Amino acid sequence: MTSGPGFLALAPHRSGTASLLADAAGRRGMEVAVLPADGVPERYRERADAHYYGGPRFAARAAGPLGVALLEPHDGWLDELPLAFTGRDVRRVPLSEARRRTGPLFAKPPTDKSFPAAVHPDGTSLPPPPSGSGDPLVQISEVVTWEDEFRLFLLDGEIRTGSQYAVYGRLDAAPLAGHSQEAAARAFAHRLIEECGDTLPGAVVVDVGRIGRPGRAPAWAVVEANMAWFSTVYAADPDRALDVVLRSAGPGGLVPGRDLEFRRDRRAAAGPRV
Repeated sequence: MTSGPGFLALAPHRSGTASLLADAAGRRGMEVAVLPADGVPERYRERADAHYYGGPRFAARAAGPLGVALLEPHDGWLDELPLAFTGRDVRRVPLSEARRRTGPLFAKPPTDKSFPAAVHPDGTSLPPPPSGSGDPLVQISEVVTWEDEFRLFLLDGEIRTGSQYAVYGRLDAAPLAGHSQEAAARAFAHRLIEECGDTLPGAVVVDVGRIGRPGRAPAWAVVEANMAWFSTVYAADPDRALDVVLRSAGPGGLVPGRDLEFRRDRRAAAGPRV
């Protein structure tokens, strides 16, 4: 065990967000290291101060040796939300059922990113199940127009920082602070946290936005929830985003009791929720 402000391990595949978080961690005096592609070196094992940022595939090999607990929302979180927060019909169905759907639909894997989230003209354009995967669940929803979308980094029910990341589906990053929609985005998020905060990990990223419909005012809705340890910062404050990342992927022995159900390793052992 080592003392000090801690250690941030980064996956081999670097990104702009990884660099921003590494700089923020360095300003705190944290040790930062990019792990090699073949795994976790011995010198980084048997520590109790490690944290992680990077993709889930590498995390599956690195989290155990690092002693890191990865927190993530439940796969079915979005489709279990009340309609007042989703603003649209969202559900998980077997891929075979989704492939039989007629008419346009939005489809994505709940968490594994096995195919890109996208709008499809009908279910026949969805990919077949990967070999040996059975009939996996996919998340489908009605097609809506998002006027703008915002990423919020939440820590124990507090919005630590945030960013606009898209306008009408196109990348357009801008800080939440000072944005014309900041007050409305915060008000919607606070309602969500008040009513459904116990269904999310204490450290998580939630994307929200405004759905536009002809003849009606835009309505706020949840886009999705994501693990903070694999979320792009966009124009959010990286120092404040780091607070959320560190809690979302930190020492396993420090996970609060209310977050145990959101540990990725325990959820994988228990199997998917249906």
